[in-house]
Amino acid sequence: MDSISIGEAFGSEFLGTAMLILLGAGVVANVILPKTKGFGGGWLLINFGWGLAVFAGVYVSFKSGAHLNPAVTLGLWSSGAEEFAPGVPVSVVNGFLYVVAQVGGAMLGAVLAYLAYKKHFDEQADPGVKLGVFSTGPELRAYSWNFLTEVIGTFVLVFVVLLFGNTPAEIGPLAVALLVVGIGASLGGPTGYAINPARDFGPRLVHALLPIRGKGSSDWAYSWVPVAGPAVGGILAGLVARWYLG
Repeated sequence: MDSISIGEAFGSEFLGTAMLILLGAGVVANVILPKTKGFGGGWLLINFGWGLAVFAGVYVSFKSGAHLNPAVTLGLWSSGAEEFAPGVPVSVVNGFLYVVAQVGGAMLGAVLAYLAYKKHFDEQADPGVKLGVFSTGPELRAYSWNFLTEVIGTFVLVFVVLLFGNTPAEIGPLAVALLVVGIGASLGGPTGYAINPARDFGPRLVHALLPIRGKGSSDWAYSWVPVAGPAVGGILAGLVARWYLG
């Protein structure tokens, strides 16, 4: 692959993350908002929808290495990688720009998902259901355990993604998509598996800003968990991958 500029990488991450969140938040809206065709479709529909959202997002952001996630960016950094993408060296500035692009793209994707389901957001529903389209939340609120769940889930994501680059299978986006489905089905129950700080923070901010009918709190008291947990999990995964791969 040819070298790219940091500007091209920024645009790639922005568009890819927007696609990820549009389709990911979209499947959640389809399952939990009132009077949709997919209402009540269940947890596995959400899992597969998110997996396919990742599949699409990875293809859109192929130029930048398809991070789509600050935890992946941090994991690459801690793994000792020299470049985030061909021609984009690992540095504080470039890492910051990747994260800004990811959060910005997540916000755009959340706005588009809201517009797609605007009439359903206007229906009477519990405020927590409406927030659930945008961000994650725990089934049992215990911050330290919720944090640990996010660390573990994100560690699995980033560690396995880093190992994909050292296998001959070359199934690329499909492998990552199936990995996300597996994480959701196996480890997503306690917290809704944010496993991505941008995926949670950007849409949560959009929820706070949009004039959503009947919305409640954006639950900022919990918001640090799906940011800090994935960040720690991603860094740990990079360090372990660095040791494991020698």
